[in-house]
Amino acid sequence: MAIIGGLIKKVIDVTGSFTGDINPVEEQQKVLKNLLEKAKDTAFGKYYGFEKILKNKNLEESFRESVPYFDYHKMNEQWWYKLHEGIEDISWPGKPSYYAISSGTTGKTSKKIPVSDAMLDAIKQAGIKQVTALSNFDLPSDFFEKEIMMLGSSTNLQEKDSHLEGEISGISASNIPFWFRGYYKPGEEIAKIDDWDERIKHIAQNAKNWDIGALSGIPSWMELMLKEVIAYHNVDNIHEIWPNLQVYTSGGVAFEPYEKSFNALLEHPITIIDTYLASEGFLACQTRPDTTAMQLITDNGIYFEFVPFKPEYIQEDGSVSDDAPVIGLEDVEENQDYVLLISTVSGAWRYLIGDTIAFTNKEKAEIKITGRTKFFLNVVGSQLSVNKMNTAIQEIEEKFDIQLPEFTVSAVKLENEFYHVWHIGTDQDLKVGETELADALDESLKNANKNYKVARGKALKGVKVNMIPLDAFYEWSGANKKKGGQVKMEKVMNEEKYADFKAFLEDYLK
Repeated sequence: MAIIGGLIKKVIDVTGSFTGDINPVEEQQKVLKNLLEKAKDTAFGKYYGFEKILKNKNLEESFRESVPYFDYHKMNEQWWYKLHEGIEDISWPGKPSYYAISSGTTGKTSKKIPVSDAMLDAIKQAGIKQVTALSNFDLPSDFFEKEIMMLGSSTNLQEKDSHLEGEISGISASNIPFWFRGYYKPGEEIAKIDDWDERIKHIAQNAKNWDIGALSGIPSWMELMLKEVIAYHNVDNIHEIWPNLQVYTSGGVAFEPYEKSFNALLEHPITIIDTYLASEGFLACQTRPDTTAMQLITDNGIYFEFVPFKPEYIQEDGSVSDDAPVIGLEDVEENQDYVLLISTVSGAWRYLIGDTIAFTNKEKAEIKITGRTKFFLNVVGSQLSVNKMNTAIQEIEEKFDIQLPEFTVSAVKLENEFYHVWHIGTDQDLKVGETELADALDESLKNANKNYKVARGKALKGVKVNMIPLDAFYEWSGANKKKGGQVKMEKVMNEEKYADFKAFLEDYLK
């Protein structure tokens, strides 16, 4: 028995036993009060009367009535730009030590999201919560002596004025506790390499020197890394290199579309634990093995609100209309899609993060990410969310026994008729044709979505499928944003982006 691992497991088991019972609604009320008290003397807090809100008996209602919705552009143009001019106490006390750089999934221009010291502490506390939740998973003691491969963005942060800039995964990795550094791979030297391909090359070269027990990162880039390690060492699966690999902590996007292709890289199944770390904060993590849902972190620097995800409330750019209704945690319903709003210890207020979620267990505040507000395909009334698209892809994977980890969809007008054009990536030599796949996708979506079925009988003429190499998606990301890190492939493209993607493919596939 591994003695050190046994001691760590015992501490986790004891700690975890105290974190099982929660009251999310009460925790959220305390978080909101704390946020308002801490920020009441900032420029934002004075402008929106936080001191007056705090005197109201119904804090949540007063907050909703006093403060409007913000997306990144509105928050930046009205408030955060002052931080770049060196002014303090704008929407959170002091000045941020870091900025999380994010191009999101659709934008060409990078966002600079403030990361306060309080947010760094909140992220660390959320990480501890996730570790203590491991007490709920049946993991052997020796697992806690193995190393962890954290595949994020570069930790080589850029110094600008009096702060540092980088992607949130790089910022988090550069602030890991000293006691954890011995477990952390690929290690500080390799993690600082900016070029994704070069970093992966070094990981592959050093892979056999490490005893990896857990992986952490976005599924698409994790798969690519594992394939490179497997190819470099000319083995059949990753367990031939890392025989003690037992856990994968996924994040950033839904894991389900990648499940089949990810499992093909393993010798045997491993434990999958989902997390929700965004540039704006650590929002949720899976805390028990009998669900794939994640528990919102309701006691740690982030206040959550929810807008019903309906077409009449979502504007063309993915933002929420000013008159859209909003509810708190106490009033949500299970299995309904909501647009997520957050207020945080980094000075984001009623902030549209861009994700849609659904509650699977209201009492435990457990959720699943169901899509993005910008990834809502409704050009001809089809009302397709990413969640519905992911499910359809999974169904045809099972039907034809194939792996289709990446896709993107656009509503395209061809000869005066609208079609949903799917580009789907795979490494496999498929025996099923594009027409057959299109018919199967169409049938799956008709069965799952009545609005789609109605649209198919009217304005939506049909579905077209184009199979492309999986690498095309990675290279598209590299050409438009960058490879690796927090970068996610856009699942829905508007007309302009689709034209760019089509032109890229014509050149790439020559």
